[in-house]
Amino acid sequence: MDELQIAQELNRRLFLRRSGMGLGSMALGSLLGLDAAGADAAKPGLPNPGAGAGALPGLPHFPAKAKRVIYLFQSGAPSQLDLFDHKPAIREKRGVELPESIRKGQRITTMTSGQKNLPVAPSIFNFAQHGESGAWLSELLPHTAKIVDDICIIRSVQTEAINHDPAVTFVQTGSQLAGRPSMGSWVAYGLGSLNDDLPSFVVLLSRGRTDQPLYDRLWGSGFLPSKYQGVKLRSGKDPVLYLANPSGCSTQLRRQMLDDLGELNTFHHDRTGDPEVLTRIAQYELAYRMQSSVPELTDLASEPKSIVDLYGPDVQKPGSYAANCLLARRLAERGVRFIQLYHMGWDQHTNLPEQIRSQCRDTDQASAALLMDLKQRGLLDDTLVVWGGEFGRTIYSQGTLTATDYGRDHHPRCFTIWMAGGGIKPGMTYGETDDFSYNITKDPVEIYDLNATMLHLLGVDHTRLTYRFQGRDFRLTDVHGKVIKPILA
Repeated sequence: MDELQIAQELNRRLFLRRSGMGLGSMALGSLLGLDAAGADAAKPGLPNPGAGAGALPGLPHFPAKAKRVIYLFQSGAPSQLDLFDHKPAIREKRGVELPESIRKGQRITTMTSGQKNLPVAPSIFNFAQHGESGAWLSELLPHTAKIVDDICIIRSVQTEAINHDPAVTFVQTGSQLAGRPSMGSWVAYGLGSLNDDLPSFVVLLSRGRTDQPLYDRLWGSGFLPSKYQGVKLRSGKDPVLYLANPSGCSTQLRRQMLDDLGELNTFHHDRTGDPEVLTRIAQYELAYRMQSSVPELTDLASEPKSIVDLYGPDVQKPGSYAANCLLARRLAERGVRFIQLYHMGWDQHTNLPEQIRSQCRDTDQASAALLMDLKQRGLLDDTLVVWGGEFGRTIYSQGTLTATDYGRDHHPRCFTIWMAGGGIKPGMTYGETDDFSYNITKDPVEIYDLNATMLHLLGVDHTRLTYRFQGRDFRLTDVHGKVIKPILA
């Protein structure tokens, strides 16, 4: 065989190897939470506090306050006006046109730009102060009221996007354009795994009373290696697709098959020197270990009744927000680095009062229970919990305003999130908005700032966590972002 034939044969083999892995590579590649070189060396007693197996050299950059993140993402944009941002002064302005001095010519969506008027719609819900902090909360959040002294409410978050898809993408990846790595992927890439039997980045989905699409790319790894993408746990008997052995294949047979496959892959690596072959071996091994760790993780039968009751009756429904919150705690105590919950259904353009009541019934108790549960187990101190959506809601009504009904359009100028644990100053409210909750008047927080702060609490300097792609060093915060120091404990 001459040199040309050899080259063609090698290229053919390379093509077949890459294309032949196909779905199997995606499925198993997404399960890997460990660096290929560090997978076999994952042992207790890691050298750097907060670092895990597979962490980048030099990370964390400084002592971390948080070891892990639980992100309770409320997809669809909760109305800050009806939950957190109390505006009693506008009650007397009900039905009047939104003043131009407040709007200042700012763009609005096509869903309300054609309305003849933009009538002010004060919240119909009562607000009260709670806890020693005296934070204002809506009557819709009675359980959050019990933990208000454990959270930091940020009322002055703003975003660049005005529609759902770019806004959610922006929050999750630091860019409105699809294709960038998600925050969980950045964290897994930089800090590695704390548990060699589970992925470092896990995603859980639940649906509210209204539907809204979410895409797998939101927890994708973008241009980072695919082993850093989020692993979605599904409800039902198969939490991870293709993880269980095929019918007729015993655990012993599977072990023998992996051993034989490992020898073949090792032989192939010795011939080609391709590092992806070693990664493939590690992927198979993690998938094998997950055959035991995932069923144990998702079996809630061992939870005491007091804990089950804490999360509310919906915890018994697989795939519910309450069940996912309890599962998030179990993932946290097992060392999963980044746990992302998505709860859909907050997109309330019409019939907001009825719909937001339902959303809060689904989420309020479980969100508060998660914090209480983490706290009583000593996990809240080093677990960062974040609650929030992609933008806020307008003070003016979308559609007809009545005494008992109104809708709200998208509003990127200001919205509310809360953070807790993991180095966050508890019992404080940060940021202020005008009387219409339309513009920020004090302490604005951009999405870049929020993401920079989350990385900071994990011991990561957001300007130094980079990845070179297509000749450029990329990072989660692009060329922006500053740490929100006043909210740090």
